[in-house]
Amino acid sequence: MTTGFSSNSCRFADYFVICGLDTESGLEPDELSGKGQLYHWLQQPKRGENFEQSPLRRTFKSKVLAHYPENVEWSPFDQDAVGMLCMPKGLAFRTQADTREPQFHSFIITREDGSRTYGFALTFYEEVTSKQICSAMQTLYHMHNAEQYDILHTPTTPRCPEDQCHLQPHPLNPHPQHTLLPTPSISRLQRFNSYDISRDTLYVSKCICLIAPMAFPQACRKVLQQLHQAVSSIQPPPLPLESYVYNILYEVPLPPAGRSLKFSGVYGPVVCQRPSTAELPLFDFPISQVFELLGVENVLQLFTCALLEIQILLYSQHYQRLMTVAESITALMFPFQWQHVYVPILPASLLHFLDAPVPYLMGLHSNGEGDRTKLELPQEANLCFVDIDNHFIELPEDLPLFPNKLEFIQEISEVLLAFGVSPEGNPLHSQGQAKHRGFRSTDMVTDRRNGNLASSALNSYLLRENETIARLQALVKRTGVSLEKCAVLSPGDEGSLSNKNLKVQCDEEELKMHQLNIQVREVFANRFTQMFADYEVFVIQPSQDKESWFSNRDQMQNFDKASFLSDQPEPYLPFLSRFLETQMFASFIDSKILCHDDEDKEHTLRVFDSRVDKIRMLNVRTPTLRTSMYQTCTNIDEAEKAIEMRVVKIDHTALHPHLLDMKIGQGRYEHGFFPRLQSDVLSTGPVSNKWAKRSAPAQWRRKDRQKQHAEHLYLDNDQREKYIQEARNLGTTIRQPKLSNLSPSVIAQTNWKFVEGLLKECRNKTKRMLVEKMGREAVELGHGEVSITGVEENTLIASLCDLLERIWSHGLQVKQGKSALWSHLLHYQESKEKTDAAPAGLGPPGKPLVEIHIQNIGEIKTDVGKARAWVRLSMEKKLLSRHLKKLLSDHELTKKLYKRYAFLRCDDEKEQFLYHLLSFNAVDYFCFTNVFTTIMIPYHVLVIPSKKLGGSMFTANPWVCVSGELAETGVLQVPKHTQEITFECQNLGKLTTVQMGHDNSGLYAKWLVEYVMVRNEITGHAYKFPCGRWLGKGVDDGSLERVLVGELVTPNSENEDRMCRTPPMQQSPGMMRRFVTISPNKLNTSQIQEGVGEAINGIVKHFHKPEKERGSLTLLLCGEYGLVWALEQVFQHGFKSPRLFKNIFIWDFLEKSQVYFESAEQREVTPEENWQTRVRHFCRFMRAINNTSRNIGKDGKFQMLVCLGARDHLLHHWIALLTDCPITVQMYEDTALIKDRSLVNSLIRVLQTLQEFNITLEASLVKGIGI
Repeated sequence: MTTGFSSNSCRFADYFVICGLDTESGLEPDELSGKGQLYHWLQQPKRGENFEQSPLRRTFKSKVLAHYPENVEWSPFDQDAVGMLCMPKGLAFRTQADTREPQFHSFIITREDGSRTYGFALTFYEEVTSKQICSAMQTLYHMHNAEQYDILHTPTTPRCPEDQCHLQPHPLNPHPQHTLLPTPSISRLQRFNSYDISRDTLYVSKCICLIAPMAFPQACRKVLQQLHQAVSSIQPPPLPLESYVYNILYEVPLPPAGRSLKFSGVYGPVVCQRPSTAELPLFDFPISQVFELLGVENVLQLFTCALLEIQILLYSQHYQRLMTVAESITALMFPFQWQHVYVPILPASLLHFLDAPVPYLMGLHSNGEGDRTKLELPQEANLCFVDIDNHFIELPEDLPLFPNKLEFIQEISEVLLAFGVSPEGNPLHSQGQAKHRGFRSTDMVTDRRNGNLASSALNSYLLRENETIARLQALVKRTGVSLEKCAVLSPGDEGSLSNKNLKVQCDEEELKMHQLNIQVREVFANRFTQMFADYEVFVIQPSQDKESWFSNRDQMQNFDKASFLSDQPEPYLPFLSRFLETQMFASFIDSKILCHDDEDKEHTLRVFDSRVDKIRMLNVRTPTLRTSMYQTCTNIDEAEKAIEMRVVKIDHTALHPHLLDMKIGQGRYEHGFFPRLQSDVLSTGPVSNKWAKRSAPAQWRRKDRQKQHAEHLYLDNDQREKYIQEARNLGTTIRQPKLSNLSPSVIAQTNWKFVEGLLKECRNKTKRMLVEKMGREAVELGHGEVSITGVEENTLIASLCDLLERIWSHGLQVKQGKSALWSHLLHYQESKEKTDAAPAGLGPPGKPLVEIHIQNIGEIKTDVGKARAWVRLSMEKKLLSRHLKKLLSDHELTKKLYKRYAFLRCDDEKEQFLYHLLSFNAVDYFCFTNVFTTIMIPYHVLVIPSKKLGGSMFTANPWVCVSGELAETGVLQVPKHTQEITFECQNLGKLTTVQMGHDNSGLYAKWLVEYVMVRNEITGHAYKFPCGRWLGKGVDDGSLERVLVGELVTPNSENEDRMCRTPPMQQSPGMMRRFVTISPNKLNTSQIQEGVGEAINGIVKHFHKPEKERGSLTLLLCGEYGLVWALEQVFQHGFKSPRLFKNIFIWDFLEKSQVYFESAEQREVTPEENWQTRVRHFCRFMRAINNTSRNIGKDGKFQMLVCLGARDHLLHHWIALLTDCPITVQMYEDTALIKDRSLVNSLIRVLQTLQEFNITLEASLVKGIGI
């Protein structure tokens, strides 16, 4: 992909480079790229592994022998980087017995500013002519043989993979018949003697390379292969080599956007084309190869990891495969761009970069012998490891599914099948030439009318190949799509160019590659267009000017995530909530904010926006944007036609190579050797160049336009570029390692940048999580409107766990297990157990840091899972910072486990980090309770009877039943003497109610309960359920059981009886608190109205929140100042004071009214039908509650009636009935609220607002009622 391509260059290639053996400096062993070195760094085996290898298998330093021209201003030549990447493993030696096929690979150099240059290298072997080098090799062999001879006399197991039997004759042994001798020792000695100066020819690798501003691997491969062919074929080429190199450097331009270009190689034409500004960006690597190597399923998993910015390590023995997979995955991300470390080919000298605690996408070369199990990587807790050659991928835990994954796989598979590529993948396929590589099913199907092979026959042939397709077919049948369409869908049909015998200017193979590429890319791009069709609506435009927006960029929210997610189908949420947190999404939205009009947009953004507009025009009814209906890609034909048009009619043809002005005798060369070229003729280009001139005015025009636009924005263009660049770098410390031979100081500096980056990331994460969690309070503090959903909270906590794992993996000495944090906790626990066991322990032993609970949870199987559970539990207990501080206070242990440069050994940063984590104690998280819903948890219940009337005389047997958001316990008997009980049951979730009562046995069965406390013994959360009432016959309201509603108590407030009201459970106390304190006994009518308003308001707000964010509805109905309390105030206002010693309850009034209504109904006083229906409902509910087997008192019955009335939307009808009832006249004073018509009408209007909500009651509130 062409991100950040340097616009000054309009030449096809900037440099031509030759690398290889410098005969003057001789053989220098390459310590770092030694074959054993990868394992040496990752496993730390015996020293000197490189020297144990036979000399032909060792690696030696390669040099850049020459590059032409010396330098170009827009792209300075980076000698170190080019040298490392042209021959990442250094020089390789071979003899005539070995295979010496030329190998092509491409690479990428990313500069400090994020712009990229591409390299294309062809490595081949040349005979070594230098006598010194040959004799040096012979000497190395003599030394090596002497060492090995000593070893042979001590029988040991083979020490290096070399020594194990290979399937084919060993390349170092020109006489295979000797390899199968009976005794291994002799055969080994034979093999060590395998280079003999008198008998063998020595070959060494050499590399020619093009450095270009844009990636055209197919064209560059042809150019290099033809140049190599020129020196290796018997016939000399028509012109000197300099003519061809000069031509490619100076006379071949880059094809303009939307055009194709043809130029001449040594033996044949080369065609390349570039997409127009309205098409997907340039991409010229074969995507089919990625699917053949990995299979659709694996590719999609890898793609998901890349989108979520998980560390990705590709592993293969072919450099080109590493590059193809990396470039394909990043290209398929369109319109998003990978923002972090990107090194598709990691040179051996940069292996320490695998330790980087940041997201990365890197490619690691395997030597083909090393087994994956031997590869100990510094951190694997959040790593996606892709073994390309073995069709295998290792994923991190908890990877969410990509939205509509099955349908997506189906759509991709149809495209692949149409080109004869198996969706299962076929690794062998991609090594040789494909069986049906050139064949495309649609070409056979097109001529269906003439009785040629029909699609179904072909498909069944392709489908028999493997099971996945069978699975897909089953899926397809269910979804109602016929696989016959797979042929029809592809634009190879009657109208397509590929069958019209039009002269295509590039070879068939290449056209097929382009067609498959564009089809697959369009399918992927269409996913994002559908998913983010209405993203613009949610972009938060900054209110202040760009300068201040930029300086506060860290704190600003640029996208309304909560609203966006609340619109998405449920199954998308796990993936989307994590994706919206990534750097790539943030920078995509940043560039959207910084670019106002179309002219100014980055290419990718412009293309994406135009596609989104198209979709929105098609879907006039926006609701279709919200559905999870899968919509397949529709613009494949159009995209494919554009490519075919360019190949049929070539737009530009470059100048042909020609003789240069060279001295006689120059330009000769020796057969079989690629020479150094004449630098004088290659140092400068032609004086006048028509295409260089032609593009100049366009550049000026662009400059003018940018200038005008910048004035309009009050920013000059450089500033804007700087801003966009800075926005990209936000949150990423290092985009790219510096490719140079690294000194310890450079490595130290790199690590220091990582440490700073980790701290910054920790600061941003904690801030983000707090702002989200505190919700409204934060908004009042001016942090912008935000609210958090359950999914989003989970995402943020998961990303915190990931950050902690990265911090704990940075600078590890020795890796144990997949989770560095968990292994540190276990080490700590072990060392504490040892010191506690020592007799001179100071004070009592502290609680173990590693909660025994976590180790006992059977559901969590892996170390990474245990570490995450531990972090969640510590956060819920508000102990994360304290625990980690304690863990890191064992300095000896930290020193033993970590290198000096590790984050955990930088004291200041570590302190700041713990300080940031401390801020989580300000809010309540339920991140453990809500996630581990199936585990067993011990609870402790304590009943506190009133101190005034001690419960010591109490004779009955009490019971409790505890309910939570997830489950309830059933009846638990409580011992009457202790009045407390501990029990274990499946996680109840956040606790909501306690039902309690007694069996009324014994002489004194009256019980005055102050409150009940219930404590979750794992998380330490304690809930208080206030009661303050009697339970007993003939006392209070005669109730033997009550339903208590409780709230979470803050740990420090047991002394003051104040509840902790954290936002997730918060009802709106508003004004209520104030007037209750003014007159606790009697409220006036306006206060009562306000109370009802507040209670209803709380319920309305509850339903307006996304489902995941809602607190407890029970609390809003029956809790302090809830709906039941508010209506109680309504009915108590103006209630005639009862005669002495006799309490009258609201329930008494309701029962009398019921009697009146029933008799009125029999007398049929009011024939109005509406009235009768209401009366019937009212009486039915009253009877049902009175007939319940439960011993709830009169107040309990009133509470039940209000809850049922709210559920069935009948409350306002009942209030109207009771107002007109003659019983009201008898039992209420004239000033009573219920007798005031206007007040009652406003009360009815307020209650009517509940009609639109579907109120579901907790089982404990309506137990025993069958309505």
